[in-house]
Amino acid sequence: MTIQPPDLSAPGNRPLPPVPALSLRGLAKRFGDKIAVNGISLDVPAGSFYGIVGPNGAGKTTTLSMATGLLRPDFGTAHVHGVDVWQHALEAKKMMGILPDGVRLFDRLTGEQLVSYAGLLRGMDKEVVASRVQELLSALDLGQDAGKLVVDYSAGMTKKIALASALIHAPRLLVLDEPFESVDPVSAANIRDILDRYVASGGTVIVSSHVMDLVQRMCDHVAVVAAGRLLAAGTVDEVRAGESLEDRFVQLVGGRSQTEGLEWLRTF
Repeated sequence: MTIQPPDLSAPGNRPLPPVPALSLRGLAKRFGDKIAVNGISLDVPAGSFYGIVGPNGAGKTTTLSMATGLLRPDFGTAHVHGVDVWQHALEAKKMMGILPDGVRLFDRLTGEQLVSYAGLLRGMDKEVVASRVQELLSALDLGQDAGKLVVDYSAGMTKKIALASALIHAPRLLVLDEPFESVDPVSAANIRDILDRYVASGGTVIVSSHVMDLVQRMCDHVAVVAAGRLLAAGTVDEVRAGESLEDRFVQLVGGRSQTEGLEWLRTF
């Protein structure tokens, strides 16, 4: 008797599409009379390095806050690896590491204490936490400042210690809002290396940034957001359509100011 291979063309035998690392459907948020996010739907493929770009006030931070369970949406849903962020918040948040913009930390702890606290809060073993904390502080060039209170950290150091706290439990999805803001070039290069290796091992990174060149070099996918709406999304090459990402961004967003006038500025 000959065994026939399954007919993959039959509907019941077709492989299921991969589950996105993050799936947003119709996310919307209003603050008073202002619509901050207006029905954004987006799929972030698992294993991707995904950039979200947009002008100031575009709704990037609000979108990411709703996507990660920090801000309840007025409408819409968010799923992390298929788990509803708002229906099953604990399960979803276990899979995420989050670096919000303007993060408030327990800054009366030392750097070492803060990252250790983040790990223990996740229910991790004490010895594992201690080992990972030392590795993270070393990788982020914070080893010499481990015993210093976070309140005495510079803006760049605060950003790095917050990133360490987001990484301690080895999440499947990292959501980083402006992770390189205030960070010096050497530390930024170290962070990029860490994130590149993380994605190469199967993790997913979502970053929001205003630096188009950085997103173009780092990310394999990008979404352009403006006025609370999604204007374009796809691979970086698809979105930039043969141009630089910055030029394409300006075309999509518009609103570039005319530079005529200001004659007084040239009278010195």
